[in-house]
This record gives sequence, C-alpha cells and structure tokens, in this order.
Amino acid sequence: MEDIIITGANVWIDGKFVVADVSVHDRKISAIGNPMLQTFNGKIIDGTGKYLVPGLVDMHVHFREPGYSYKETIRTGSMAAAAGGFTIVCTMPNLNPAPDNVENLRRQLDIIRLDACIDVLPYATITKKRMGSELVDYRMLAPWVAGFSDDGTGVQDADVMRKAMEGIAPTGKILAAHCEVEALLNRGYIHDGEYCRRNGHRGICSESEWGEVERDIRLAEETGCRLHVCHISTKESVALIRDAKRRGVKVTCETGPHYLTFCDEDLQEEGRFKMNPPIRSREDRDALREGLIDGTIDVVATDHAPHSESEKSKGLEKSAMGVVGLETAFAAVYTTMVKSGLISFERLVEAMAITPRRILGLPGADGLTVGDTANLVLLDLERIMEVDPFRFKSMGTATPYAGMTLQGWPVMTISNGNICF
Repeated sequence: MEDIIITGANVWIDGKFVVADVSVHDRKISAIGNPMLQTFNGKIIDGTGKYLVPGLVDMHVHFREPGYSYKETIRTGSMAAAAGGFTIVCTMPNLNPAPDNVENLRRQLDIIRLDACIDVLPYATITKKRMGSELVDYRMLAPWVAGFSDDGTGVQDADVMRKAMEGIAPTGKILAAHCEVEALLNRGYIHDGEYCRRNGHRGICSESEWGEVERDIRLAEETGCRLHVCHISTKESVALIRDAKRRGVKVTCETGPHYLTFCDEDLQEEGRFKMNPPIRSREDRDALREGLIDGTIDVVATDHAPHSESEKSKGLEKSAMGVVGLETAFAAVYTTMVKSGLISFERLVEAMAITPRRILGLPGADGLTVGDTANLVLLDLERIMEVDPFRFKSMGTATPYAGMTLQGWPVMTISNGNICF
C-alpha cells in the first residue's frame, strides 16, 4: 500500500484549521507536521489552499442492494459517495430481503465486504419486513448495524413504536424514524402549498410529518430510547425537536441539502423535484436553515434515493419518490449556507463529518489525530462546477440541482488509507 503525504493543507484539528502536512502510512495518519519529503517514496499531494477534514458521513442513503440493483448497487453507490467526499454511509433497509434478521443482514454485509470502496454501515429494520407490526431481535442485530429504521414507511401503531423503543434502548443504538402519518397522506405527492393548488396536484400536508414527530418524541421521552428523526422538512418539526432538546430528550435529527436550498416555489413539472418528504414552503425552508444555524438540526444527510430513468421520467404526479444527492451534497450546502453567510464553514464540517460520528459512536469525532485510521477528504472551496448528472458515479441521475452552478467540491477522498476518489 502506497504511503501518502498531503502538504500545506488547512487541516481540521480540535475544531479549527491549522496549516500542516499530513502523512498516511499503513492505513493510518502517521504524522501531522512537516515530514522529510526528500526521503519520502510515496505519493505527494499538494494541498495548498485546500482544506483537509475527516471524511464526510451520510447517515441516510439507499444503495438498493440486495433486491433492486437495477437502481443502484453497493459498488456504484459507494463510488458516488467517495466522489462526494464521504467515507462512511449508513444504508436504509428497504431492501429485498429486508435486513430483519441476521441471515438477511449477512447477505448485505457480504456484498459490502466485496464491493464497497468506503465504509458502509447498514441499518436493520424496526419491524419484520418493515410491516410495522412484529418486532425484530434488536439484541442479535445490534452489533452489526448503525441503528434501526423502517425508513420508507413510518411505524403507524404507537404501541408497536413504544415496544420497539423499549427494545432498542438497552442496545444503545439509535432508532432512525421515518415520521409519516399515512392516514393524512390522501394520495398526495408534493407539498400541499400554493404550487400544488395552482397546478392541480394532490398535496401532502405538513401534519403528516410533524404529527408523528410529536408522537415519537413523547415515546422517546418515556422510554429513554435514542431517537433520530430522519429527513425533517417542516417548521413544526424543527420547533418540536428544539423544544424536546431543551427538555433533555435524547433526540437528534437530520435534513437534506434540497430542503435547505429549495421551496415549493422552485418546483418544476419533472420527477427530479419529487421526493418524500416533499420540498415544502419558503417558511419551512427558512425554519430548516435556522435549525441548522442554531444546532437544532444536528446533521445534513442526503437521503440518496436512486431510481431508474424510466421511473423518474413521468413528471411530478407519476414519477417514483426520491432523488440522488451524494455527489452534490457538500457543494450544495456550501453554496446555499456558507457562501451566503448563513453558517460558517466550521459549522458545515460539524454537520457533515463530526456530529454524525458522535451520534453513531464512530472514531474521528475529534478531528484528525495521529494514529487514527485515515478517512479524509480534501476540499477545494474555490472550485466552481455546473452539476451534470450524466457524469455521476451513481446509477441515478434525478437531482433538482441539475444544471446549477455550485461552489466548493471534494477533490480527493481517502478511505481506510486508500485514495478512492
């Protein structure tokens, strides 16, 4: 394995940036300082003017394998993640077979071991086959997973969710909740707002999300379970989680780059603007931005959800729910939130690299440290590029960012000491 030195970069150490050289030897960070380049026989990377931070972590992706590999595979998904600067991703369990027992989970882990170019941590399901009724064996599955989720559907029965939280709490793992009250959906597919009404679409009301957020916070408070709320999109969800944190509830949450960038005024009659939860109102978007600013929102996660071209080419009404996001995530949030002055670059690094590690109990949460495994991303904050989805590593191409010009891109990703992008 080739040794690596990144010279002259702005290196993230103890929450701030210091200009330094970073050496990688035998998969680990071997030195931070000024190595003797005259005697070095490995690969030298000029990091001058760029920023070297812990590899990004995405707590919410869909790699579709096993079961739906015509949409994405673990190989293509992990390549897309590496191109986006991610060295760790957590895969959601809406697969076939669902990872609801050790045997099914092992099938996914075997593919990960063979094909992934970064670290891929799966979620197991909350309920068997994600049907919302029969609980899985949390104790048996816990050592192998990032946490438990039925993502794609919310657990509708409060008693089932309470028992799930009681079972998950002793494992110390998170319950990553997809919060959605199915009885309130009314066959909707975009936000129930002005664009929806003006163009004759069926809307998804905000309460379908925040109603279950409210319930799950209450249950987490009762059971002591670590609740992580997935992909929040409404101002009410932000307010509920902010209040719960003030009360000391063990709750964290995420939102996606697209919810921070767009509102329903930006919708177009194309499948690349259709996801669940939907892009909501300007007021919701602004509340999400404020939640990221004040720390109510802990993490930015992509909900990377690839589909085939045919599944995404049927307009807003009939296209499948879900967009891709791994390869544009950092640049999208940097452009939307940092370049506009809403948050600092350091806050962005926290939300995309540091806090996810703390929530998941992974190493690297204190920044780059000698002796740690080398999971790094080199960022060029001056690089400007137009988003061309047909150059993606992902098999999916549906993104609301297509054709947009974004600034701040990963230029090198090192996973477990190997340059993977």
